[in-house]
Amino acid sequence: MFAVIRTGGKQYKVQKDDKFEVEKLEAEAGDSVTLEDVLFVSDGKKATVGEPVVKGASVVAKVLEQKRGPKITIFKKKRRQNYRRKKGHRQELTLLQVTDIKAA
Repeated sequence: MFAVIRTGGKQYKVQKDDKFEVEKLEAEAGDSVTLEDVLFVSDGKKATVGEPVVKGASVVAKVLEQKRGPKITIFKKKRRQNYRRKKGHRQELTLLQVTDIKAA
């Protein structure tokens, strides 16, 4: 059984026991989170497509850790104008492990 969920403006295909990173969720390590933006659910025989979400479906996940992604360098330059800007960014991430997929 797998599901397609939406969180943080992105979509993820998940199965039971999958580990994946999403944009930061407000939860502590060890907490359980329920993701209710389920767009698609399939058990191998029957598939359910949401309009836009599947009613009654949810994905339960355990928060493994809160961490930060790799540093990304942003560099802007306009030649011959003495214009240079350098910035860095590290995205806050939450590592999740799927414990259960509940279909409607």
